[in-house]
Amino acid sequence: MASSILEALEIIANNITPVDTEIIPIEQSAGRVVTKNYIAHFDLPRFNNSAMDGYAVKVADANKVVQCSEVIYAGDNPTITLHEGSAIKIMTGAPIPQGCEAIVPIENVTVENDTVHLPSEIKMNHFIRMAGEDIQKGTVFLSKGEIINAYTIASLASQGITHVSVSRMIKVAIFGTGDELRPHFEKIKPHQLYNSNSPMFLTRSKALGCDVRFIRTSADTLEALESSIRATLDADIIITSGGVSVGDKDFTKEAFTNLGMELLIDKIDIKPGKPTLVGNIGRTIIVNLPGNPLASMVNYELFIRAIMRKMSGRNDYYHGVIHTTLKHDFSVRGGKHAVILGKFDGRFFEPLKTQMPGMVSPMQEADGLILITPKTTSLKKGNVVKMLPIQWEFTSNEAEDLFTN
Repeated sequence: MASSILEALEIIANNITPVDTEIIPIEQSAGRVVTKNYIAHFDLPRFNNSAMDGYAVKVADANKVVQCSEVIYAGDNPTITLHEGSAIKIMTGAPIPQGCEAIVPIENVTVENDTVHLPSEIKMNHFIRMAGEDIQKGTVFLSKGEIINAYTIASLASQGITHVSVSRMIKVAIFGTGDELRPHFEKIKPHQLYNSNSPMFLTRSKALGCDVRFIRTSADTLEALESSIRATLDADIIITSGGVSVGDKDFTKEAFTNLGMELLIDKIDIKPGKPTLVGNIGRTIIVNLPGNPLASMVNYELFIRAIMRKMSGRNDYYHGVIHTTLKHDFSVRGGKHAVILGKFDGRFFEPLKTQMPGMVSPMQEADGLILITPKTTSLKKGNVVKMLPIQWEFTSNEAEDLFTN
């Protein structure tokens, strides 16, 4: 029996386990997933410091003329104590001297020789950056399951951390099936087709941060398929396309079963792409996608991306939806849980006019997709729709209702 889209996603969430960890330099960690909590070794800032170029003063000296003969620069270790009736010139980032109650910006004072005329109002602790106001010692500043970016690396560096524990790159192996399919770099005969799916999956998986290798298209025999499978069982995910329907040469499911595949998902109630299978041989996840390019692309975005997120150890492995507005009226046949590809301009979602399972061209136009229920036969201009983006990541820590009704 076919699983529903939501059932399939929940099976993935419950059955995929994260890959092993590795420790790498922080400079190489952007895009990777953290595998443990990182706790601050010390406060940030480490000491009270000036947020402005200005003067360290006492609040009681507001509207007075005070003496100033000292300067503190960033990097100094001052031993000066500030007293009433005096000020100390101070630069941005410099440590706050003993006795200082506020910083007055340089543009708010009048200076004459060694005297400084202060403004009429001075607030306690004004323009002082307090130790620990950014990150406090002993607190978690980077949590397990978060994705590292350039700004995460800034936090790690600020704590003097040189290496970070992350999930290793997911290993993906890709091969196609079909005697009629030939690589795009060979000449083909009139009765043959170029294999567009495997290069698509290869580059998409690389773009999502995986370590990918490609196995030449397997012939439509059990022996050839089993040979290709054995050659890829060291991968975390094996992606195949074609050979999962009910044709005379559709041996892919049988070949994986012969090698011990435990089936997790046997078909999905989705249009296009119902003949999609997910299983495992040991810790290797098997995903058999349909041969039709657009159908396989849709199921890659919905299910393989979900597998990769969970496998990478991310906290936000569920799909997130963007609520947007339909640009034009759009009619559908109804009767199926279906996927509609479309373009998103930041304000509106515009379904692509033509999108058949065997097509290639709609895939390069699509920015996102919406899911509709069998009862939906038309969508009206201005209706709010729930879009799952394709061109960028938008995720959730919790399962959401993905369907537009």
